[in-house]
Amino acid sequence: MVQLHENLDELDDIDANKYVISNDTPEHQAELHDALEEEYGTSIDFISDPDLELVDHMDMKNGDTAYRGYALMDEEGTVIFNTINDHWGEEFDKTIKEIKDEYKNIQ
Repeated sequence: MVQLHENLDELDDIDANKYVISNDTPEHQAELHDALEEEYGTSIDFISDPDLELVDHMDMKNGDTAYRGYALMDEEGTVIFNTINDHWGEEFDKTIKEIKDEYKNIQ
């Protein structure tokens, strides 16, 4: 999460809504959002998905939790791609390249 917020400007040229999705409570997410906003001056919006319905739709459900990673959906909610990767933040250059390449493919 830190790597993402340290590099948010890398996503500026992608005209898409960006969200952090987890099954955490809205209250816990609000605390994290506010802490990130205080630290970095901005934060991506959070979506609470307590039943993991959106996570399951993105094929990123791992039992009672979500895999770590990222996904891209089109305007109709069709999943364009997903990547399960615990180290996506540490590999941010690779992550941003994949996101931009996939985004370009749907344009």
